[in-house]
Amino acid sequence: MLTQEQEQLVATTAPVVAEHLDAITQRFYPLLFSRHPQVKPLFNQAHQADGGQPRALAGAVLAYVQLRHDREKVRETLATVVSKHVSLDIQPEHYPLVGECLMDAIGEVLGDAVTPEIAAAWEGVYEELAGLLIELEAHRYREFERRPGGWRGPREFRIAATRQESAVIRSFVLEPVDGGPVADHAPGQYIGVRLTVDGEPLYRHYSLSALPNGKSYRISVKREPEGRASRHLHDAMGVGDTLALLPPAGDLTLAEGDEPLLLASGGVGQTPLLPMAHQALAQGRRVVYLHAALDAEHHAFRDEVAALAAEHPERLRAVSIHEAGDDADHTGRVDRDLLASYLPEGGRCYFVGPQGFMTAVDRALAELGVPAERRHYEHFGPSRPLDAA
Repeated sequence: MLTQEQEQLVATTAPVVAEHLDAITQRFYPLLFSRHPQVKPLFNQAHQADGGQPRALAGAVLAYVQLRHDREKVRETLATVVSKHVSLDIQPEHYPLVGECLMDAIGEVLGDAVTPEIAAAWEGVYEELAGLLIELEAHRYREFERRPGGWRGPREFRIAATRQESAVIRSFVLEPVDGGPVADHAPGQYIGVRLTVDGEPLYRHYSLSALPNGKSYRISVKREPEGRASRHLHDAMGVGDTLALLPPAGDLTLAEGDEPLLLASGGVGQTPLLPMAHQALAQGRRVVYLHAALDAEHHAFRDEVAALAAEHPERLRAVSIHEAGDDADHTGRVDRDLLASYLPEGGRCYFVGPQGFMTAVDRALAELGVPAERRHYEHFGPSRPLDAA
């Protein structure tokens, strides 16, 4: 616990730290990777290159400093961080490595302004944050391990089947090598995947694209031209190959209730929303399932959604939008007018896709009067505001 004097120092220096936080996080990661290369595989280097991960770290630190005296609010705010950490198997021994490099980055950027007293106060803030994250993550690990079919740490799975869903998206059905059951997940969640590429471990998160069945998981992966993990899965892995999975995580799940739903996706953003559509229909809810794709060749899961629509003709309305071609319900892009024509009255909205897609959908829904608490979305990479450049 910080002393009263340390609390005052943190309050006084917080604006200065906030002003320089981007520079601090940009310096932090090179320090961490050079001193502790064993943690580098835990980070997607593409998100380092585009600045997404440093911005996410800066945002998390700022949010914690601003909310740290509101215990419930800070736990709610850190939920996304905890989910990502659990799906990467982050352990207590990782936190001192991060703390050391973060404090050194602060010292390098702010120089002599960081007195020993200020450094000690900010070390206290970091230790407080680390302790809370360790506590929350330990609870998640224990809870999942105790579920039927749960486990702790990486668990080996074998690719049992694959299916090409579109020109760039392939599904992988994964069954445990040990033959045991697998724990259920909530539709909308993702799972941590550990691959071995060129002899090195590589960690990624992929949405679980099918309902839980107790026997297997399904992930559906878009092949990114520069994506090291996705290219390895598409080009080098097939039936019989193995990889390791970590516990499912993620907070984009259906809110309880019976209100109608708008599920809007762009590209591979379908992967968390498709099982949510199955779940909602099984609950008797009405669903508008709106999907935007480049063209017919890039439109994944078309047969699966059509089968769902045939099974629930009164409650599922499937809408397709293609940027090119004439084989969809609409040609062009999702905009306010299109959303207005399909938005169910009193509905709750979930949307996932590229940053620009989510920004446009969020802005349009806000203009159409959908309150923020009924607009739900999730980033596939580091979290950031929808209006971020």
